[in-house]
Amino acid sequence: MFTRTFGESPRSYLQARRLERASALLRYTDRSVADIAIMVGLRSVGSFTTSFGRVYGLPPAAYRASLAPASVHARVPSCILRRDTRRPSDSRVKTAHSKKTKDVESP
Repeated sequence: MFTRTFGESPRSYLQARRLERASALLRYTDRSVADIAIMVGLRSVGSFTTSFGRVYGLPPAAYRASLAPASVHARVPSCILRRDTRRPSDSRVKTAHSKKTKDVESP
């Protein structure tokens, strides 16, 4: 019944989903190939590398090397983005804080 519905055996379906998940983890994380193999449910790194290469045309490490670094895809909360991308304050503007700081620093 499964094969008729999905067009492949349960084993090949599961293997395809595991490899899809592994490719996403290779793109979006810096985890090692061995960690990823275990995370997707494969116990042998060698068989993972062989299967991945057969489907994607490259071994996992080469596949990752051909992509942008995972840090490019890192999700950063919008409040942090706003904080880190706002314009620097004008240093000529006097504030109560800067005045207190200068008073403390003066001998």
